[in-house]
Amino acid sequence: MAEVAFRDIQKTYGKTKIIHGISFDIAEGEFVVLVGPSGCGKSTLLRMIAGLEEITEGEILIDGRVVNDLEAKDRDIAMVFQSYALYPHMTVRENMAFSLRLRDADPALTQERVNRSAKILNLDQLLDRFPRELSGGQRQRVAMGRAIVRDPKVFLFDEPLSNLDAKLRVAMRAEIKSLHHRLKTTTVYVTHDQIEAMTMADKIVVMHDGVIEQIGTPLDLFDAPANLFVAQFIGSPSMNVVKGQIVSSQSGLPEVRVAGLDWPITGALNVSAGKEVYYGVRPTDMYLTEPGQGIPAQVVVVEPTGAETELLVKVGDDTLTLVIQGRTHVKPEDTVYLGVKTEKVHLFDATSEKRI
Repeated sequence: MAEVAFRDIQKTYGKTKIIHGISFDIAEGEFVVLVGPSGCGKSTLLRMIAGLEEITEGEILIDGRVVNDLEAKDRDIAMVFQSYALYPHMTVRENMAFSLRLRDADPALTQERVNRSAKILNLDQLLDRFPRELSGGQRQRVAMGRAIVRDPKVFLFDEPLSNLDAKLRVAMRAEIKSLHHRLKTTTVYVTHDQIEAMTMADKIVVMHDGVIEQIGTPLDLFDAPANLFVAQFIGSPSMNVVKGQIVSSQSGLPEVRVAGLDWPITGALNVSAGKEVYYGVRPTDMYLTEPGQGIPAQVVVVEPTGAETELLVKVGDDTLTLVIQGRTHVKPEDTVYLGVKTEKVHLFDATSEKRI
């Protein structure tokens, strides 16, 4: 296990800057997920840790040692790729043992580590098969096994589940998390799927356009997003956001007026009348209320999923998502009335887009 530290990391391709001065620390044994939309720089950052990309400026430290000029093979890390990167002419056993054979490791030690890794990943019965004889999930486990046998200081995962179907992704998420719990190896995991990030990470680093938007635990980011980007990126379905202005209600409490409709907020928020804001509320923090009460909306789409029902509704020019428990008799073009859990409302400054 090892600590990993980033000190003002920058990456430039020609005249285009991809990473803009990133600094943060990963503790020993921590499972950290780098998450963000495609092109945000997360895979580039991972490849710089691995030594597969040069660092334009700044330093990366592994276990307190600057590794900028170290060859990839000398960094004591193991990387699992999106494409599995297995040798098609080698058996599972040979694929898993390959990195140790390159290092002229003792054959008995190599065999012991391969067998141990195969047992951990339930590959015991597949050691003599070739990659073409395996399913996608089995190939991914072989790629993980090849990383485990090296017993590295740091595991790196680059979107390892994106080629798998939805059901298998869920199973592999649990498998990787369980593996980390057993091995306790420092892990850096890259994904654009925020559900993967929320369910797997000890700590999430949200990236956007080569900068860090927020770092925190999954629930910290969900409950208290630092800005509008994080609020809409973390959570599925994503947070509903409408733009409005702070006004005072007849009771004296502040509200947000959006297209002539007043949306409730808690009086604990320190805002003054006239301020332009973004009003955010998660789909699970809205509910259907009695006719004539709450905010009127027109139903556009009804999506029953069994235990829950997802409604797409229009309020003025804004389209919102509402998730309700159980089932409903409402149908498209019906008028419904929305209630909001005021203690769950998020406000963001309309200019800076930072949390209020």
